[in-house]
This record gives sequence, structure tokens and C-alpha cells, in this order.
Amino acid sequence: MKPAVHLRSIQTLVPDTLLEQTAVRDVFASQPGMSRLATRLVSASFDGAGVETRHTVLDELDLTSEPPSPRFYDRKSGTLLAPGTQMRNEVYTREADRLFVGVAQRSLDADPDISASDITHVITVSCTGFHAPGPDYAIVRGLGLSDAVHRYHLGFMGCYAAMPALRAATQFCQADPQAVVLVASVELCTLHLRSSDDPDTIIASSLFADGAAAALVTARSLPSEVDAFTLDGFHTGIIPEGEQDMAWTIGDTGFEMVLSTAVPQRIGANIESALGPLWAADAEIADTLPQQPIGETVRHWAVHPGGRSILDRVQERMQLTDEQLRPAREVLRTCGNMSSATVLFVLKRILEQEGAQPGERVAAMAFGPGLTAESALLTVAAADAADAGAGAADAGAAGAEVAGAEAADGR
Repeated sequence: MKPAVHLRSIQTLVPDTLLEQTAVRDVFASQPGMSRLATRLVSASFDGAGVETRHTVLDELDLTSEPPSPRFYDRKSGTLLAPGTQMRNEVYTREADRLFVGVAQRSLDADPDISASDITHVITVSCTGFHAPGPDYAIVRGLGLSDAVHRYHLGFMGCYAAMPALRAATQFCQADPQAVVLVASVELCTLHLRSSDDPDTIIASSLFADGAAAALVTARSLPSEVDAFTLDGFHTGIIPEGEQDMAWTIGDTGFEMVLSTAVPQRIGANIESALGPLWAADAEIADTLPQQPIGETVRHWAVHPGGRSILDRVQERMQLTDEQLRPAREVLRTCGNMSSATVLFVLKRILEQEGAQPGERVAAMAFGPGLTAESALLTVAAADAADAGAGAADAGAAGAEVAGAEAADGR
């Protein structure tokens, strides 16, 4: 029998510079050379995104700042500049490492039973920059972890990448029940925002933001009462004909996002078939279907808020209530789409602000390039830690594939 694996000490962090959506909208709409149609599209996209505030590592985008040598935004002329990919990546290298170390330290500090010497594996996740030695190295050095810690980096996978990171962490812990895996994701999406008449680029600019999240994954039996989930099962699906609708490439002036208007429709039309194998592999859930809707069997839904329209389609097709989609919509409203880190923000909110009770099931899902749909089933763990949550996890994992905080405080 495989040991129950727990996800605990979820922590989040956002940069200090706060962006008001309406102010950013006005900047993008007023750029030189924008056509009348593009200006209208900017207004519609920004106003309909479901975002009110976002965060960025670029203090230049603080409309009250006046940097002497602007590189991204010239406040005097109101012009968004177009620095090269090298300059953007230099900012990423500096700022991402700082956030990786900061959020990883938060996760470690939040756990009463795990210290730096307990960490056996580090998995880092990011798609918004590159450097080596990378963030996994920075965390080992910054937190004083053992040089022998196993390090892995999942790069350039997009918004769904936290899910395979959690699956890999689960596999490590099932192979070695004494393992403790630190998973950390940092995305600096605003480094790649740009002025454009292209509808896909405008949609991306209306949604994406910067943020960091980290958590600990372990099968150890630990004594303290902490909020946690058991990780019960995972599934990967590919939505047909979606390869060209969501993509992430490297251009001369930053990374270039393709996020077509067809994405919500494709997700809505295929979400049931993409998630069906996840439900079928879990005996507890499979026994209830199709007698009752999945939303009645699984109470909590950690849906990656790729955009308001995506959440609308998932809610409609899965027959979910406004309450079940509230965690995702609130993260989108206050923090925007932070790519791979976002689903951990939603899971943190479910644990801390949605009245989650031990034994309740949680469905988590995220979508990314391909259109790839990554999903997971979790159970809210009992407060007295690993042993009490093992029964629910074992039932959920029997046939399964083995494979965040207040906005001002970094939600």
C-alpha cells in the first residue's frame, strides 16, 4: 500500500509594485500608433478580464515613479518601451531568484515540523526566464540546504507546470516515505508585456502578472496540527485541435504569448473528456457518477484562472456553483494570472478562507500550451496530520495514476 502524501505549508508572495487594472488599461490604450480598433479591443479586454489589481517586479510601471533611465516604460512620454530579450532576462535572473528564495523560506518557516535539514528534494518551476545555475541552486544556497539535495527544474511548460511538479514530488515521496520535497514556482510575466495591435497579445497583456508560491510535500507522519491536503491522484489530458491556440515562444523583444479567443470554447467543449479519466481512477468518486453531478461529489475546485471566460466555461460545463469558483475568481481579481504559480494561490485560499473541512475532496486543474489539461484530486487532511488523512488518501489513490494569503501579504 502506497503511503499517503501530504501537501502542506503553502505560501505565496507577490512583488511590491501594485498595478491597478484601469490605469494599466489607459496606458496600453494610449500607445502611439494604436489603431482605433485596437484601442477598443484594449478597453474591452482589460475591462472584461476579471482583474482589478496585479503585481509586477518592474517599479517603472508604478505610475508615480520617475526612473532616471527608463527601460520598460517612459513615464514622461507615456510610451511603453521595447527592451530586448537579454535585458528582460537579466531582470528575471535577479528578481526571480530573490522571490524563489523568499517564498521557499516562507514555506519552511511556516512548518513547525520541517527544517532545512529535512529537505531531500527541490523542484522549481518557471517559464518566464532562464539562467544557470538556476533557481533550484539559489534555493539550496539561500536556505542553507544540503549540497546533496536532489534538484530539478521544470522550465517553459507554461501555466500548468505546478501540477507535474506536484506529481513528481508525490512520486518521490511514495518511493521514499522519508523524503521531503520543496516545490517552488515563480513567474514574472510582466517582463514580457508589450504594446501591440494583435488581439492575442492584447488579451495576454490584460491578464498576466508576477507571483511566487511554494509548498512542502511529504509522506512523513508529523505531529503538529497544520492545514494540509493529501495528494490522491493526477491526470494529463490534451485537448484536440488546440495546439495553435495557446503557445509560448521566444522573440527578439521578449517572450511572445499566443492566447487565442478560441481557448475558452475549446476548454469548455472538452473539459469533461479531459477530466473523465481522473474521476474514473478514483473509486469514491466513480461510484457516485453519473447519479449526481461531479460538483456535488467534489466540493472544492482549484481551477487555474487563465481568464474570466475560461472560468465561466468550466463552471457552466461542470455545473459548479459561484461559491465553488470563488477561490479562482478572487485570485484572478486580486492577483491576475501568474502562470504556473496561480493554482497554488487558489489551493491556499481554499485551505485558509473557504471553510474547507477534513475529508472534503478537491479538484485542481490548470491549462497550458498544447492545449494541455493537467488535473489532480486532493483531500483536505485532518488537522492531526498525516495519519488521520491516510484513509481518505488511500481510497482516492487506489486506482489513480501515480505518477494564496491576503493580497497585501502576498496572496
